[in-house]
Amino acid sequence: MFNYSKLNENQVEYVAIGPVTDIENGDRLFLEIDNLAIVVFNIGEQIFAIGDVCSHDDGPLGDGDIVDHEITCPRHGATFDVRTGKVLTLPAVVDIPSYPVRIVEGQIEIGIPV
Repeated sequence: MFNYSKLNENQVEYVAIGPVTDIENGDRLFLEIDNLAIVVFNIGEQIFAIGDVCSHDDGPLGDGDIVDHEITCPRHGATFDVRTGKVLTLPAVVDIPSYPVRIVEGQIEIGIPV
């Protein structure tokens, strides 16, 4: 997988997903953009977006427990950093997608690679 949040601005196309007020602190939002399953988190009033997939078994990740900035896979316990997509514990060994996020005029925008 790839940390898309490290891409330059000219390498992504931003897609508006809704007002920042729609996702309160501690909430998550599941969506699909261009056939990509994405989960968006509001953690401490900061918005993060990752692929909704565990790299260990390709199952959904977004329903996992969150502590600080770490999400735990609900099936096998692998953990990932929601800020970067970096895998933190086994059984996963491959990072997951992390997407750039920006707020423009109160709207959340997710950067999708072009």
